[in-house]
Amino acid sequence: QVQVVESGGGLVQPGGSLRLSCAVSGSIFGISFMGWYRQTPGKQREFLAHIRASGSIYLADSVKGRFTISRENAKNTVYLQMNSLKPEDTAVYFCKWMLQGRVYWGQGTQVTVSS
Repeated sequence: QVQVVESGGGLVQPGGSLRLSCAVSGSIFGISFMGWYRQTPGKQREFLAHIRASGSIYLADSVKGRFTISRENAKNTVYLQMNSLKPEDTAVYFCKWMLQGRVYWGQGTQVTVSS
């Protein structure tokens, strides 16, 4: 069984930084995709960034230049480094893994940007 757990959310002031982590555990093989998304109440989940098994990285225009995605294979973990945070970045952040052709989501971690 595969489990996905995000961590690292919290309250940060505008202009600050946070690093989110997302670890996968269980029967791990056939990883093809690791991605980050966010969602605010009443809105659809928004794609932010992904890393493919090949190592290719893609960032959404809305976060390009402020957010970066990286992975640590030995820990089966993907990170989202968020800099220059704005109040509009406030959301629940989710990560998604694709393994063996199946999609696994974490439970989400709240990020609040406020003074």
